[in-house]
Amino acid sequence: MSKEKQRREALVYHAKPQPGKIKIVPTKPYSTQRDLALAYSPGVAEPCLEIAKNKDNAYKYTSKGNLVAIISNGTAVLGLGNIGPEASKPVMEGKGLLFKIFADIDGIDIEVDTEDVDKFIETVKMIAPTFGGINLEDIKAPEAFEIERRLKEELDIPVMHDDQHGTAIISAAALLNALEIAEKKIEEVRIVISGAGAAAVSCTKLYKAFGAKAENIVMLDSKGVIRKDAENLSAAKKEFATDRKIDTLDEAMVDADVFIGLSIANIVSPEMLKSMAPNPIVFAMANPDPEIAYDLAIDTRKDIIMATGRSDHPNQVNNVLGFPFIFRGALDVRATAINEAMKMAAVKALAELTKQPVPEQVNIAYGETRLTFGREYIIPKPFDQRLIHEVPPAVAKAAMDSGVAKAPISDWDKYKEELMLRSGNDNKVVRLLHGRARSNAKKIVFAEADHLDVLKAAQIVHEEGIAEPILLGRKDIILELKKELEFDADIAIIDPMSDEFDERHVRYATKYWESRKRSGVTFYSAKIKMRERNYFGAMMVLEGDADGMVSGYSRAYPTVVKPILEVIGRASGVKKVATVNIMITERGPLFLADTSINIEPNAEELADIAKMTANVASTFGFDPVLAMLSYANFGSSTHPNATKVREAVRILHETAPNLVVDGEIQTDFALNKELHESKFPFSKLAGRKVNTLIFPNLESSNITYKLLKELNGADSIGPIMVGLRKAVHIMQLGASVDEIVNMAAVAVIDAQEREKRKKAKGSK
Repeated sequence: MSKEKQRREALVYHAKPQPGKIKIVPTKPYSTQRDLALAYSPGVAEPCLEIAKNKDNAYKYTSKGNLVAIISNGTAVLGLGNIGPEASKPVMEGKGLLFKIFADIDGIDIEVDTEDVDKFIETVKMIAPTFGGINLEDIKAPEAFEIERRLKEELDIPVMHDDQHGTAIISAAALLNALEIAEKKIEEVRIVISGAGAAAVSCTKLYKAFGAKAENIVMLDSKGVIRKDAENLSAAKKEFATDRKIDTLDEAMVDADVFIGLSIANIVSPEMLKSMAPNPIVFAMANPDPEIAYDLAIDTRKDIIMATGRSDHPNQVNNVLGFPFIFRGALDVRATAINEAMKMAAVKALAELTKQPVPEQVNIAYGETRLTFGREYIIPKPFDQRLIHEVPPAVAKAAMDSGVAKAPISDWDKYKEELMLRSGNDNKVVRLLHGRARSNAKKIVFAEADHLDVLKAAQIVHEEGIAEPILLGRKDIILELKKELEFDADIAIIDPMSDEFDERHVRYATKYWESRKRSGVTFYSAKIKMRERNYFGAMMVLEGDADGMVSGYSRAYPTVVKPILEVIGRASGVKKVATVNIMITERGPLFLADTSINIEPNAEELADIAKMTANVASTFGFDPVLAMLSYANFGSSTHPNATKVREAVRILHETAPNLVVDGEIQTDFALNKELHESKFPFSKLAGRKVNTLIFPNLESSNITYKLLKELNGADSIGPIMVGLRKAVHIMQLGASVDEIVNMAAVAVIDAQEREKRKKAKGSK
């Protein structure tokens, strides 16, 4: 993607459909006059009076305890420098977004129009009663040190300057693990720090807290090595000045064990790397381009342990691993500060988490076969769902042990469960979907590529490396739309109506006629059908000219599904093809079936649908917990509509004993774990979180998933076709660009799974 195109897309992303990235939503009912009387006058007076008696009641009656202020004056924004408070707002809103999706913290961005330290501090102090914590951001050094120090001294809520401490915490965890792999001790290693800003100073202090020796550290600023005999050193630089008689980075790197880069791109040469000690540890964290390119570094030293700030290489030092979870733990015990003990606890928790077996979801999300502790995995991945229940408890315990917690936690198991529930509403599934597809991209036919939204989706799929698109439709229209979208990649375009593809028409028609000649299909009619895009595209997949296909954007579902079923057909042993929708809800992903195909399945068919849906959940890295839904609970009705579900459950218990499934059960009992366990403790679902719902008929499932989508704003991935011979999927009429992209990723993953099964079968 060109820089100009990326620029335009970034601007559109921030401007549409409404400006900005965050908004405020009510957390209480507001539909009736009674609700409003409680929310405001006269009811609001009661919590006001309680807080007047005791200020700590603000945590009980308001959102203060989950509210963090993200405050900047815009003097050191990313790599853009001093661009002012207004220009810093998109970054601060982005930070609020990260707080929410990773730790369910409500972040409010506040941009302060002053570079005067005293005025800035006074402003923050005056607004501090509103918040449970203060996250300082993008404030230039040395003012940042003074601002944080004084606010920590003068406020009784957690304050952290993430630019300083975030990088320090994450890199310290990575360093401890890297040293373990290199079989070196932190007390003995020689460390070079390139950079003398807020992050560099904080990193160095934290490394010293873990045992690094001052005499083994060399720090450099833009002028070279910071030496004790230099004149006019600031207090911060004096602390890290060396008495070694060296001046340059080249000299400092000789026999160094560790390089920490927090400076500028491309200042480390291969020769410098070669001069380092065996098993060198290099953290080149300048963004967007590191101090030495990752590929160049690992080509230069095979024994190197390398980390960067980039997501496209192993070992990304990313602040999002720290600040959401550190504030989460601090808020949950109402800590009065974020102290050294809490930061060190976060470091240890991150380092230890890296050594634990990695969940399959994480492997899938990052396209890895198996992430294991080692040179290319020294720090957890940002989308590791374990972070939320490992780091905050460690921080909370440290706050309690160090005496800054005003609301200690006693039931740690309950607390961890609450933390896991907080992580439900984000796009981890979508991230997993795209990451898995990128790991082994496949050829996917876009059967309606002469529609703007479909072509836009194909462009995204191509640029993101999710799939290799094949565009079906009128070539002149596709070329015109490609020009409009600046989609200049060389992508295959096929017009099934064109005589240019007569050879394929004949080949595909012959194959189709041979399979359907006893079903009333003539060879002539077969050739006619091959000029229709859905027949042609399906035959491409069947014949191996493509790996998968998506269609359905411009035509009603039944119109599209007919040629797919005729050409592709059911997989061996499958009696009924079905569909599954993944709904991204507040409680996490829900797998719903059958949403589009089978109008009134019988008990045997319901059991088959349940098994296929469970396979879909497993493919996406989730352990399926299935509820077979009905209007009745466990035999409370003898009506055939209920008894068929009961019979399906019996079949499943008999034929798939390891599958966690039960019913018949009503939806509320299925989704409310406490209610279910209290009324039906005998159920296989008791005490479990249901993530898969099997509906008794098409009517109920289709209505439900569309209600969830329209009323609750739940994103939908699907309908995912299950039971076909090949990876073909039909989207809903008028699907959005994002939905089409997701369906393409589903088709890629489907094709990947089929390829795996084929290889496994061939190896036996």
